[in-house]
Amino acid sequence: MAGCTVGVARGGVRGAVAMACAWAGWACASPAAPGIPSVPAPIPEPVPHHVPLTGLDATAEGFLLAEPGPVVHDAILASKVARDPEFQREVERWAEFWRTRARRSFPESLDRMSWFGDAVNSTIERKGLPPSLRYLPIIESGYHPGAVSPARAVGMWQFMEPTARIFGMGVSPLVDERRDPLKSTEAATEYLGRLHSQFGSWFMALAAYNAGPSRVRQILDRHAPLHPPTDSLLWSLRRHLPRETQDYIPKFFAAAMVAGNPEAHGFAMPDPSSRFAFDEVAVPDATTLDVVASAAGVTVEEIQRLNPELLRGMTPPGAETVVRVPAGTGEGFRERYDLIPPGERVSFVEHRVASGETLSFIARRYGVPLRDLQAANAGVNPRALRIGQRLTVPISARGRPRPTGTD
Repeated sequence: MAGCTVGVARGGVRGAVAMACAWAGWACASPAAPGIPSVPAPIPEPVPHHVPLTGLDATAEGFLLAEPGPVVHDAILASKVARDPEFQREVERWAEFWRTRARRSFPESLDRMSWFGDAVNSTIERKGLPPSLRYLPIIESGYHPGAVSPARAVGMWQFMEPTARIFGMGVSPLVDERRDPLKSTEAATEYLGRLHSQFGSWFMALAAYNAGPSRVRQILDRHAPLHPPTDSLLWSLRRHLPRETQDYIPKFFAAAMVAGNPEAHGFAMPDPSSRFAFDEVAVPDATTLDVVASAAGVTVEEIQRLNPELLRGMTPPGAETVVRVPAGTGEGFRERYDLIPPGERVSFVEHRVASGETLSFIARRYGVPLRDLQAANAGVNPRALRIGQRLTVPISARGRPRPTGTD
């Protein structure tokens, strides 16, 4: 699955950093032979001495951003490949990337991870998946629900539209559920679980999540058809994968290492009190989010942050929509909302430009001042309107838009 991948220079890290694995009390193994073996060589058993690696281990104790709880073994971090010296060098290369070139953006990812963390962690735990998967949205999107990749993958977990529909997420001009942090997390964890069941290896599952299961299966069938899929096999065949997928798993390990212990890598811990907490309310018909905010007694920015899947600032017409409002405001919302006449629940509409229409014509049609229409569409060139172009039309509280030319 294509993510918002940021390139990193191949050089820039001085020397090979020997990253021994405190992840399961392991030590660094001997350097692997050069080249790509058709069959992966077995990774040696650990030697007695090791150097601790700060910020990451193979149990839930290593995740400092998680809530305290029982120790849980992590099948991804415990992989034998994690003690391969070449793999460790790649992890350190990406850790250096997070600490340097991505230093300005990484704290924002940590803040968003803290904000959505409870929702993501509880879903992963409920499905019995490795806890380290909570770090996957960092490399996919920086935990940003609105992220869009060059390949048009969308959301925290970077779903392409066809895959999103397979997993029950709707995509329309008004609502894109790939941006819904709860529904996309449910879908992503379901998808990852299926990929692991299909391949029997978490490294394989992660590669398939990034590049697609068909591509990974083709590589296995072509280069190792008689060998069971394992983490070691995936690592040995990595150069047959796309460049982004070759980096994907080391980048993921590095994100887990840095985000799991931010202070050890020069970052401040995010605010632990910031949480994705909300009440859910039912909105019976088209309603703009400023009206929802007014009924909830909060700002429209708070409603937008809790409902990033609502693309046009309003709920769809002709259908009931569940909307999130800040925790503690749901009880009073219904009473105040019911007092708003149906004709006043939409404070703007979207107009689709038809042939021959001008801004002046559209303003007269809706009975709004031309200057207000221009202000609501500041980036629109009035001399270059296109047929089908969408315009935001602010309407009076008592106004009712004419249906012709509207969505």
